[in-house]
Amino acid sequence: MRIQLSVLRLFILLASFSGGYALAQPATLATGSAAPDFNLKNVDGKNYSLKSFADANVLAIVFTCNHCPTAQAYEDRLIALTSEFKDKKVAVLAISSNDPKAIRLDELGYTDMGDTFDEMQLRAKDKGYNFPYLYDGDDQATALAYGPVATPHIFIFDKERKLRYTGRIDDVEKPTGTPKNRDAHNAILELIAGKPVTVATTKTFGCSMKWTTKEHNVQDEEAGWAKEPVSLETIDEAGIKELISNKSDKLRLINVWATWCGPCVTEFPDFMQMHHMYRNRDFEFISISADTPDKKGKALKFLQGKRASNKNFIFQSEDKYKLIEAIDPKWQGALPYTILVEPGGKIVYAQQGPIDPKKMKKIVVENKYLGRFY
Repeated sequence: MRIQLSVLRLFILLASFSGGYALAQPATLATGSAAPDFNLKNVDGKNYSLKSFADANVLAIVFTCNHCPTAQAYEDRLIALTSEFKDKKVAVLAISSNDPKAIRLDELGYTDMGDTFDEMQLRAKDKGYNFPYLYDGDDQATALAYGPVATPHIFIFDKERKLRYTGRIDDVEKPTGTPKNRDAHNAILELIAGKPVTVATTKTFGCSMKWTTKEHNVQDEEAGWAKEPVSLETIDEAGIKELISNKSDKLRLINVWATWCGPCVTEFPDFMQMHHMYRNRDFEFISISADTPDKKGKALKFLQGKRASNKNFIFQSEDKYKLIEAIDPKWQGALPYTILVEPGGKIVYAQQGPIDPKKMKKIVVENKYLGRFY
């Protein structure tokens, strides 16, 4: 482990000398090379190494992650691949090597989860992974040894743990469609048959690796938010009804809040996170303050403190019942109140009281107007 950490420190040092934070991609393991060993924690809490798969005649190691849309597109195929070769002494395992602290929120536009170990556990449970899902994000030593260029990137080893195939899984980067070239599948079949692998290397397409040296990108993103203007406009009943009718082409998340509402203030950062995650897609977050008009300055100050560069409104009347009816006649009036409105005005989610942010993000990203894939 000390050797691995030293390699990482040297890697980071060389990256800093090569241009601030520019990072040279580590060399991808060459075919014929021996599999580098590892000792990584699985989502079930157990540690795995090469010895854990000693009984397998073929070992497929996939570098992947939670957040990448291409990685998500391959999840079901990895599950199917594992099932297909389960009784043929083929072991499949996945490794997430991304540094969770190096992922900008605008890189999470196709997911409800980041790449922390806790989120890996949730994703594995949600999808019913039938293979180990190991975490390498703290020191990235395993990724540095293997050299994946994108997620997903598969490495397939024979019984002697010599690398016989590296590259893409197949040539369809969406969850549907029939691949013309099932490169990884073909390589496994040839190894099972004791034949040399016909196509030993391919390029691979997916999201870039999130190396530790990219952590500054997150800091740069946050600094950029501070420069974005924050405004608060007055809105009447007709304006609210226009918002609810949603004549845009965007999925619209609307939150009614107030500065005097404790749960509203507490959960507002969750909406800011979603705003920054999804705003580059067909999505917009809109807040409506239920503060009285004379408290507009206080509400604006709160929004500025939260860097709320989204659209913000304050209801122009003190008559809260008019606000309630304009937002949603089904709303009983307690704050906070949140609705998700599809283009055309269909309300597909409504919540009186605080939201569950994990559930909310999943609902947003799985809505037909967004989706998890390119």
